[in-house]
Amino acid sequence: MYKRPNLYTSYESESQILPTWTQKALMAFFIIQLFLLPFSIPVLNDDIPGLSWLPLIGDGIPLFRFLGDGEWIRASTKVLMLIVAAHGLNLLSGVAGQVSLGHAFFMGVGACTATYLGSASGSTTWGHSLPIWVWLPGAGVAAALIGIFVSPVAVKLRGLYLAIVTLGLVFLGIHLGNTSWGAKIAGPPALGRKAPELDIRLWKEEDPLINMSDDGRWLWFDIAEEGKRYLLYLVLAIGFTLLAKNLIRTRTGRAWQAIRDRDIAAEVMGIAEFRYKVQAFAISSFFAGVAGALFVGLSGQTLATDFGLFLSVEFIAILLIGGAGTTSGAIVGAFLIYMMPQFVEEATKWLSDQESGVTGVVGDTILTEGDDLGFINTSTVTPGWTLSVFDWNIVLFGVLIIVFLIFEPLGMYGIWVKIRNYWKRWPFSY
Repeated sequence: MYKRPNLYTSYESESQILPTWTQKALMAFFIIQLFLLPFSIPVLNDDIPGLSWLPLIGDGIPLFRFLGDGEWIRASTKVLMLIVAAHGLNLLSGVAGQVSLGHAFFMGVGACTATYLGSASGSTTWGHSLPIWVWLPGAGVAAALIGIFVSPVAVKLRGLYLAIVTLGLVFLGIHLGNTSWGAKIAGPPALGRKAPELDIRLWKEEDPLINMSDDGRWLWFDIAEEGKRYLLYLVLAIGFTLLAKNLIRTRTGRAWQAIRDRDIAAEVMGIAEFRYKVQAFAISSFFAGVAGALFVGLSGQTLATDFGLFLSVEFIAILLIGGAGTTSGAIVGAFLIYMMPQFVEEATKWLSDQESGVTGVVGDTILTEGDDLGFINTSTVTPGWTLSVFDWNIVLFGVLIIVFLIFEPLGMYGIWVKIRNYWKRWPFSY
């Protein structure tokens, strides 16, 4: 109600994803900013007769100075792909309580299926050159079917035993990708294979409806290839976020949460534990399969070794740092986990360029090229006890996981809840 945002007069109004108009307006503004990210500040259009008043998005300054650059647009696009995959693991581990270290395996299944369906066949490879509206959902369906196939064994296990079984799937996937049979789909083990194009076609016509592979012009807007991919991935990320959020609010989502909290009590209350766990594996695998297809669509190369153990651990870190069991936690975690190395690298470059002042002293203290006393090595070779920027990102990775597990198990979502509750109670802190 007006000026009473916490007073609900119906169950429907209380169960909305964004129950207040303030939240709706802020979310709409945020989404609009996301869609404007690839574009530049409007400049006056003098080229079109009679439309000189019309703003033209062209070669101006990006709306977001660094995120609007091509390099950061590509990084933002990968974050959107990680969000889709993180939602899948969040439904399985965060909501249903099934610990899984095999998320990378199902992403690999989706990547290989997308390559098989969307890429052209060759002398040593298989392919069908199907359009994106076939190979993208097909990648999710193939991963979901394999998830259903392995779930009867997996759902009989709990905790560490389930984690070990799903971890074995990752090594199995890498081995299958390196076999001669797997090479017909994913290409040679060391070289990989060209991924399917993201062009939107009706079928196999030569000229696509929307060309995603080159720079172009939409209406009055100039847009680069990276911007097109970003907008496509943004639409998909928003769609899968809404799907994940609404799944949690359904009867199935409530059953998953009951199984996670007390599986024996849930079964006594009439919840079919086996059936709901199989559903969780299938839906999570579908999300992972679609994310795997988007992964190779962004990288342009299908390589079985990309879907290894480190990628699975990366998703565990996303849930732990963002907040397991929450949709917003998966989004925030994906952003922090992937963007953190980018920010560290940029900060390192900035510090290395400082020659005077406090920042210059800090840079000389922690940075080195092999001869100084710093512990972060900025050269291509890292002799002795120094570590490269990439190595320090891995160290920071592990430190964050440990810190959040010990001090804030709910991740960034838990920190937000504490801040929100503090201001709701203020000035009464008790």
